[in-house]
Amino acid sequence: MRIKAPLLLLAALLAALPSISRANLNDAVNWARLQGCPAPVRSLLRDSPKLRQAVARVANGVAVKAALSSAGYVAALSSTVHVSGAASDAQVGSMLAAHYCGAITNPQLMEIGAQRHGRDAWILLAAPVSLPDSSDALLIRRQILDLVNKARLSGRRCGNTLFKPAAPLSLNTMLSSAAYAHSQEMATSGVFDHRGHDGSTPVTRVEQAGYGGYLIVGENIAAGAMTAAEVTQGWLDSPAHCENIMDSRFSEIGIGFAVNPSSSELVYWTQEFAAPDRPHFAGGKASP
Repeated sequence: MRIKAPLLLLAALLAALPSISRANLNDAVNWARLQGCPAPVRSLLRDSPKLRQAVARVANGVAVKAALSSAGYVAALSSTVHVSGAASDAQVGSMLAAHYCGAITNPQLMEIGAQRHGRDAWILLAAPVSLPDSSDALLIRRQILDLVNKARLSGRRCGNTLFKPAAPLSLNTMLSSAAYAHSQEMATSGVFDHRGHDGSTPVTRVEQAGYGGYLIVGENIAAGAMTAAEVTQGWLDSPAHCENIMDSRFSEIGIGFAVNPSSSELVYWTQEFAAPDRPHFAGGKASP
């Protein structure tokens, strides 16, 4: 199905912009983005105090990545422009439209920080990373569980091994507590590994969570994915992780994630798989 862009929305956005002759710096960038460039976008850039802090550091010679980090801004992507020789903000807009459209018209860039010193202007555009929130932990667990069980239901090839359809997994709160604990440890330490700093393994973590007797235990970990769909697809695309997901011997799963905006990977994920040696009550409250 094809639809046309909402022309009334575009008209409203353009009407909201001052003319280029009386624009301030942010308005001048938005003018170039929405009107001045040959292939304009249809979204206004939002002013960001953190990007203003970052661009001030960039203007003083700090590298963009370091400037963003010091301002506490976690960017999914960014673009920086330094315009020299502009006598006014309006001239900055004209120069951007003439020479820098490629840097300012990416529709994924949503926020702006900008400043001028004399005839020099520094402009920093970025898209913030959308990190999963602990308040949505249960929803995210359910999303991953649904994706895992969908894969199991249809059968799948993991590398060179073909797996027949398998029974769906049940979400177990004790296994989810073990998964969350390991994700939290990885997020805190920045160490991406199945072995914990105290020497713990998937088996010992499952035992410490109070799971009880089991026939088999397995674990998947991941780092850097931002959504349930992204992390699950990454596991399914990896033969060894896919095998854990498709293994018909497993009957229960625990899922946990932890976020550390200061770490290199930002988000750490764990799946714990198990099959109890006897039916048991999987009660209790899982950690976030």
